Amino acid sequence: MPKSNDSEHVLSNRLTKVIETRFENDQETLEALRQLSSFYKDNTLQARRNLRSQIEKRSLLINENFLSAFREVKESFDDVYNDVADMSKSIRDMTNRLQNARIQTKHLLDQTNSLNNESINNEMQIQVATAFINKFQLTQDELVALHGSKTRKDSTVTMDIFKALDKVQTIHANCKLLMQSGHQTLASDIMEQMTLHQEGALERLYRWSQNHCRNVDNPELTEIIQKAMERLQDRPVLFKYVIDEYCISRRATLVGEFIDALTRGGPSGNPSPIEMRAHDPQIYITDMLAWLNKAIPVEKQKLNTLLAKCTKIDTSQDLENALSSICEGICQPLKIRIEKILAVPIEASIFYAVTNLIRYYRKTMAKVTSGGLLESTMLELQEKSETAFLQSLQNQVTNMLVRVEAPPRDLSPTHSINNLLCVLRDILSTASMSEGRESDMGRIAQTVMEPLLRAMNEQASRLPPTDMAVYMLNCMYSMYTCLSLYQYMEDRLERLQAQSEAQIDTLTSEQASSLVAILNLGPIYTILQDSSHGPLSSIPGMEPSNLRNFLIKMDTLATKPESMLLPQINLLSSSQHKKSVQKRAFDVLIAIYKQLYEAVYNPANLYENPETIFNKSPDELLTLMSNAK
Repeated sequence: MPKSNDSEHVLSNRLTKVIETRFENDQETLEALRQLSSFYKDNTLQARRNLRSQIEKRSLLINENFLSAFREVKESFDDVYNDVADMSKSIRDMTNRLQNARIQTKHLLDQTNSLNNESINNEMQIQVATAFINKFQLTQDELVALHGSKTRKDSTVTMDIFKALDKVQTIHANCKLLMQSGHQTLASDIMEQMTLHQEGALERLYRWSQNHCRNVDNPELTEIIQKAMERLQDRPVLFKYVIDEYCISRRATLVGEFIDALTRGGPSGNPSPIEMRAHDPQIYITDMLAWLNKAIPVEKQKLNTLLAKCTKIDTSQDLENALSSICEGICQPLKIRIEKILAVPIEASIFYAVTNLIRYYRKTMAKVTSGGLLESTMLELQEKSETAFLQSLQNQVTNMLVRVEAPPRDLSPTHSINNLLCVLRDILSTASMSEGRESDMGRIAQTVMEPLLRAMNEQASRLPPTDMAVYMLNCMYSMYTCLSLYQYMEDRLERLQAQSEAQIDTLTSEQASSLVAILNLGPIYTILQDSSHGPLSSIPGMEPSNLRNFLIKMDTLATKPESMLLPQINLLSSSQHKKSVQKRAFDVLIAIYKQLYEAVYNPANLYENPETIFNKSPDELLTLMSNAK
């Protein structure tokens, strides 16, 4: 019983396993079934019994087919093996023959290798020699560029000379490295050779630059000349010689152009020659100085172009000296022509215009070139023009005052004084806009005012004191009015003011004396000044009746102050002077009136009812007179 149970259990397990097996995931089983379906058609009992034998037959057939196919492969491999064996045999034969040939040609191969090595060494030496020559020697073309061709006389310099000089300098620098590597003798020889080439090239550049410095305007030569000057700056002496040659050339050219502008004018006569305007000094000198003012910056620009590449020296100082040297040639013709104008007697105003022109252009040219003969010439011409102007002005003043005119009846300034003041006003108006106006205006005023004051004093000396004071005040008022319009006249205005005050004092004294005489105040004032007398009321002339007559006249003067003024006072040109004289004269009267008023009201003088004598106090009288003015 136990065995039967075990068999059933095993069978049950197998059935369970078969049932649980999922054939759709078993690819081998599916493939086997697919193959089985190809030849298992009928599911019969007989077919199931013959299934094993059919499978075995099918397997046997497959093995037989495989064996047949493998036999063909084996035969193919046998053929290949035989061919490879034949090839191996042939290769062994060839190898043996090559070994025999190599043994036989070994000496020839050794010689060939030795020759190849020598050839390689020679090629390396050739390359080293070529590199050394290129590095430390100049080519034939470079030598020609430095020294020119020996077969033909050709002094033309091209840009190649500068490239060759650069290479010479590079070789110099390389020789220093060569010396450090132990080849001192070779490096020294090369450096000496390069030095000779460099000096010869610089000498050639120097000669060429001297010959062609006049062609600095040629655009084709500009860059070459600039580079030549750049190289020559290392040789200061040669550099200076070239600059001197250039200055000589440009000086002659500038003088020629200046003379042409004076005598020939521009192309086809446009503009016209400057000499054609010599009859007008102002225009003539303006044209000459304007031409120079335009030409000098052009020369400076040309010098800047010439020295544009010079950076190792102080080109500003060299340029300044060179420009001064170029401008020296025009100084003499300019000086001769301007001095000729200054020697001709013309109006002072024209001379002053010429002076200002010279000053302006001197300052303008100094911005371009300072120092040198041109600046000293312009300074000399300026000083001469200033002297000529002052001399002309002095002569003009003298001529206008040569005849002493009698003052007119209205005591106003004479015609010559008015004309001279007009001249002074015109010149001062011009001078106030000039550059040196402070100095000029002072000298102009002194040149005119001193003779004018002398002439005025001489004219006034022939007049009575009152007329003289009025005439002097009128003249000085005109002068003061003229000078007060301008700056830097403070000192002269103060002097005129002081002189006017002196004349006002004189006129005030005359006016006060006249009023005292009209009012018959002389005896009264004398009595008031004498303190030795007794009471004033007992002194003859100081009676109340006499004092009342004086007070009546004072009342008339207070209501009509101008009625008792001197006639000359009304001839004063300045209302301020008139008021000042009138006020000061009236102040004298008020002072006497006050003194008399106090004396009458003094009980010691025994005046009865003083208020009936003086009905106005000094302050009331002063107010009345002030209102009446």
